[in-house]
Amino acid sequence: MTVDTGRVVRKTWLTVEFVALFFGLTGLFAVYLRGVSPLPFLAAITVGLVIYLRRTGFDRCNFRRADTLRPALPAILTLWAISAMALAAAVAVLRPGSLFDLPRERPLIWVLILVFYPLVSVYPQELLFRAFLFHRYAPIFGDGSRMIAASAIAFGFAHFIVGNWISVLLSAAAGTLFAARYRRTRSLLTTSVEHALYGILVFTVGLGDFFYHGAATA
Repeated sequence: MTVDTGRVVRKTWLTVEFVALFFGLTGLFAVYLRGVSPLPFLAAITVGLVIYLRRTGFDRCNFRRADTLRPALPAILTLWAISAMALAAAVAVLRPGSLFDLPRERPLIWVLILVFYPLVSVYPQELLFRAFLFHRYAPIFGDGSRMIAASAIAFGFAHFIVGNWISVLLSAAAGTLFAARYRRTRSLLTTSVEHALYGILVFTVGLGDFFYHGAATA
């Protein structure tokens, strides 16, 4: 087998693997485990991904790279503030009864989300859809716009398990932002902070039912 043939075979295999992992398994989960919490699966995946990345040449500094957070914060917070005002206004017009319903009606649940959501959901997702995806599938997507698009589409489709297309579309848009941020900073910490801000935002302003897995009943 020539070098070129080997590269073609590897790219073909990686393409099939990418589709199977990020679309096939998500589809099966949505059909057969609808309404089941994905968090235990995310926990197991996180352990496996950390082991895989540490053994395959992944730059371990990317797990944190805390020095990139402070320079990125002004841009992150500015865009987040604009998004917060836009989403709050949209909910106030389209779903006025839902505006800030979680902090108003279930403040304890809201506080628990503020504390645990970044740890048990955000970081594992960033590990999978940014660190692993960028590291594993660079041979087929490169390191530019195609990689950002692949990450965003996979991230958006993963939210199909909650049973509505609003979460898929909003997550794909957010995934574009997170993927672009990771490409610039190579910092899971920075992208996780940004991801957590937007996740907490949707639960706070009254859109949590579009993203909560329990809303997708079997």
